[in-house]
Amino acid sequence: MVTRRSILKASVAGAAVASVPGQLWLRNAYGAPAAVGLSDPALQPKFVNPVPDALDQSFKYQPDKRGRYKVQVRPAVQQTGLINPNTGTALNTPVWGYAEQGKKPVATWPGKTFEVKSVSAGGPPHTEVIWANALSDVTQHLLPVDTSLHWCYALHGYEGYSIAKDGIPIITHLHGGRTDYQFDGNPEFFYSPNGKKQVVGPQWQNVPGGFTTKFRYDNDVPAGNLWYHDHALGITRLNVYAGLAGFYFVRDEYDTGKPDNPLGLPAWPYEKAYAIQDRMFRDTGEFFYSAFPGDPFYDDFITGQATLPPNQFPGGGPTALAEFFGDHIVVNGVIWPYENVEPRNYRMHLLNGTDSRFMAVQFREVAAGATDLAGAGAPIPFWVIGSDQGLASAATQVEKLVFEPGSRYDIVFDFSAVTPGSRVIMENLGADAPFGGDIGRDPGDLFIDSQTDRVMAFDVVLPIDNSVADNFDHTAIEHYGGNTNDVDAVRKVALFEGMDEYGRLQPLLGTAEPTVDATGKVVNGSIAWHEPTTENPALGATEIWEIYNATGDAHPVHLHLVNFEVLDRQEFTADVTGQPVLQHNGTFGTGFRLENIGLGAPVNLSAGDGYVENAPKDMVTALPDQVTRIKATFDKPGRYVWHCHILSHEDHEMMRVMHVGPGA
Repeated sequence: MVTRRSILKASVAGAAVASVPGQLWLRNAYGAPAAVGLSDPALQPKFVNPVPDALDQSFKYQPDKRGRYKVQVRPAVQQTGLINPNTGTALNTPVWGYAEQGKKPVATWPGKTFEVKSVSAGGPPHTEVIWANALSDVTQHLLPVDTSLHWCYALHGYEGYSIAKDGIPIITHLHGGRTDYQFDGNPEFFYSPNGKKQVVGPQWQNVPGGFTTKFRYDNDVPAGNLWYHDHALGITRLNVYAGLAGFYFVRDEYDTGKPDNPLGLPAWPYEKAYAIQDRMFRDTGEFFYSAFPGDPFYDDFITGQATLPPNQFPGGGPTALAEFFGDHIVVNGVIWPYENVEPRNYRMHLLNGTDSRFMAVQFREVAAGATDLAGAGAPIPFWVIGSDQGLASAATQVEKLVFEPGSRYDIVFDFSAVTPGSRVIMENLGADAPFGGDIGRDPGDLFIDSQTDRVMAFDVVLPIDNSVADNFDHTAIEHYGGNTNDVDAVRKVALFEGMDEYGRLQPLLGTAEPTVDATGKVVNGSIAWHEPTTENPALGATEIWEIYNATGDAHPVHLHLVNFEVLDRQEFTADVTGQPVLQHNGTFGTGFRLENIGLGAPVNLSAGDGYVENAPKDMVTALPDQVTRIKATFDKPGRYVWHCHILSHEDHEMMRVMHVGPGA
């Protein structure tokens, strides 16, 4: 593995900088002990609460008589498994969740699961979902809102709106959907709670027919494990943290979700879906999110940045974090849960729904009742059979799996390979820190008494039901053929870390070569979200995107609308030159451009390294000092986006418009 920051070289002439962009934020070890007022993860129960079953029929949305789904975003109170360690009393956590419309709607985190049929399996052309913003009585976010960011109510003409007066803006994105642009969840298509004075985002003025909460999702797609989550401009990280996420499954004639499916895949109750997230909690049960000087972990997340001006940030905050790592692991809304299983094959859909955490998961056997990995056995091999948008070209056996934020992986694990009555822990090898490509938990990058090395447990205690066949055959997975279309263009884009007008780290996207933007101006290097479009594929075009990572850390890159084939990676060198970046408020921050790019050795990320990418992807890990190549076909017109899926990054400008076809 190429070492971090080993390739890029900085220019020392003119406006050049003397360091690599990724060094602007000096990352400290997360070494503060559990703070007064916060839940101590070391004192919270491990593997005593059952994991909610996201594929149980009772947890699936049901359409109305017209085939539509009606879903509300609304407040709720949920028990996550947190306790008061002094009394053992269960604690309540206020959340925002998705609720099925009815006489007494009950919102949940995560939201209920959609399961729809593809056209090839006899499903309708579209799935219609009405997304209602029912946060009508909410006048304050559950988490601190940094209004200095480029967010919904900071847009030109929206400065007079506020959460206190006009409510929480939302917009739901079907992540992985092949969706017409007006239903895609573009961050500027937000809308406030229902009512006579509903505020809608500026892009609705460009939509034929105007504003609507009824969205249509294409079913002319193969089976895939998609997910839905909020995507409102500048507060995505906060709305998702509050609970706004859930699963969305498409089934086709091969992957039917039924026991008699032609591929022999395990079906419910032997098919499971796990949304893995991380959180911090107050010791009274509420979510905690560091945002003010003196807050626990504030220095760890903000370190190395200039002092924030008090006239802009009264009391020093709230301010957005550079990244976020929670000290409690949560699966389907429950901390460190367990699942009772039979000694047979189980299919597991894994979703990394964290803000910033790259994970590397593996499975190890421990004694019955064990709550940590002391004395655990060797990693147990399992099969990776698919990823973000469908089944793979072949099943791949691995012992560990690198798992980037926003991604989904489809795996099969055989519990008959472990000792009956024992426990298997899903282990996380990823650190509580930005990921640079090296897998492992350096003590210098961990919370004190970190419990984030374990995700959940599986207790092999159920008798096997021999009336249900267990006939999974990994050789039946020969599904994905890659993108075989001819290439129309090669596009060079880049990832940067600059500084905003306040001296805070600002992750940015941009170009790796001079590019003509939508106004005809030639631009190069880092560009903020609001600047004219530079990614403008022709309708129907197939492009190779070369993603140059000029930062010190890995970034999970997501393109809306498409799935793509991951082609290859290669080292590169470049001179890094500083340049101004126009901010949304007319001020300037600092950005960069790459010059004298030189390509180096190919990089082979193999299954032995934990990377499995032989399936239709909408997420790709772009590692530092490397160019990552993907291939996609852009087959719907309109305004979409591409961004880093570290939520704290996309909210602070690491997102750009991607307009397909004319009219950018």
